[in-house]
Parts: sequence; structure tokens; C-alpha cells
Amino acid sequence: MVTFNPTISNNLARTLSNLHIPGRPLILTNVWDGASALSAISHPKTKAIATASFAIAAAAGVDDDDLTLEDNLYAISKISGVIARSGKGETIPLSVDLQNGYGDKLSDAIKSVVKLGVVGINLEDTDIINGKKELVDIEEQVRRIGRVLVIAKEMGVPDFVINARTDCVLHGGTIEEAVSRGRRFLSAGAKNVFVWGGSERGGLKGAEVEELVDGLDGKLNVIYRKSVEGALSINQIAKLGVARISMGPGLWREGIAAVEKEMNRVLESA
Repeated sequence: MVTFNPTISNNLARTLSNLHIPGRPLILTNVWDGASALSAISHPKTKAIATASFAIAAAAGVDDDDLTLEDNLYAISKISGVIARSGKGETIPLSVDLQNGYGDKLSDAIKSVVKLGVVGINLEDTDIINGKKELVDIEEQVRRIGRVLVIAKEMGVPDFVINARTDCVLHGGTIEEAVSRGRRFLSAGAKNVFVWGGSERGGLKGAEVEELVDGLDGKLNVIYRKSVEGALSINQIAKLGVARISMGPGLWREGIAAVEKEMNRVLESA
């Protein structure tokens, strides 16, 4: 059971914020349940814990787009509990993937995660509009970022950290457009910008990362994609000047692949 303490939470939010240093990025090995959280919290080099909604959804047996707020909160509560029981609840901050904020449930979602000791979120700018995925209007997304920060401040966590995700490139936009959206998000109070390049195009290329770093003053989150041929290494990404490197569902993918391999070996040997 996590006991919410606004003073502790805001101290953790400041810790999380200060870990975002361009060129010396925060490295996050994203988790999805209690077991993965325990592995992460037990590693001496873990500085913060972050979730991946894709992996949480997969562990629940549903697609990422079908992950409900309730199921996401359930997983977050288990992860938060592991951190609290580890004895590191006052030193290791927790940031969670809140997808697009769940529409008109955004306020309730923020209140719920803050009560669980969460001090930062990923908030994306894609929504289902007229039955298809589209970018949220920039002014609306700016208002949503502001709303999150107002609620967190009212709950005693004024330094709450938003890693604002833009899917602009995923929807066919240019890097220049991603920079423009990202700068608006930063001006609205986001700490950092996560630009998702999309699996189909193999994520972001080195030159694109450089352009984003320049346009966003290094306040950039890039996913490390080990499984993609020719992908940049952690060190290569860091040298480009980003502030945050995450793995998304990468660890979950590797873990489930190992399970499937062993499962097949056992069943086929019978």
C-alpha cells in the first residue's frame, strides 16, 4: 500500500527533472509489472523507474490501443507498491506511460497516479478522431499539458514532470513540424519531448535525432531499439545530446521471446 506524501513526491519530481541532462541522459529500462519493477529497482544503476503502456497491455492480454485506464492503474499500483516495499520509495522516482490521458478522464487519471506516488508521465498527442488515429490539435494538447500541471500543483506536486510525446513524424509530418510541436509543449510546461518515429520506418535516424536535439535544445527522449538493424547504440544516442533514453516495450519483447522459445522447446520435445 502506497501512502501519498506530497512533500516526498515533489522531492522525487525534482529528482526526476534534474536527471534530464542533454548529453548525459537518463536511461530508463521500462517495466510493466511487479516482477520487472523489482528487477529494475534492484539494479544499482537504476536512477528512475518508468512504465511502457504497450508492455502493460500485452501482459494483460490486450492491444495497446485497448488498454483501459483501470487496467493501467492496476499495473501502476503494483509497480508503485514494489518501489515502496524496496525501501527506495523516497529516492527512486516513478514516471508512467499514461498514453493520451484517456480523453475526458484526464483529470481523474492524473489524480489517481499522483496518489500512487507517480511524479511524471508520458502524454501523447494522438487520439481516435472519427474512428481513426489522428494528431490532437496543438492548442488542445497545450491545454491538456497545462491541466495536468495545475492538478499536480493542487495536489502538492508543482514540479511534476511531463515527457510530452508527439507522433507527428509517425503521421507523416516532418522533423521541423515535430520540433514546432515540441517547442509548444515545452513552453506549456513539459520537461522533455518524446518524438516517436514509428516501427514501420525503423524509428528515428541519427541525422533526425541531431536535428531534433538542435531544435529542442537537447530536451529530447529517444527510444533505444536494440532489435532494429543498424540501430544506434545507447552511447551513440547519448553523444547526440539527448536528455532521456528509454526502451519502451523492448525488454518485454525480449522476455516474451525467451519464454516462447523455451515453451516451444518443451512442448516439441514431448
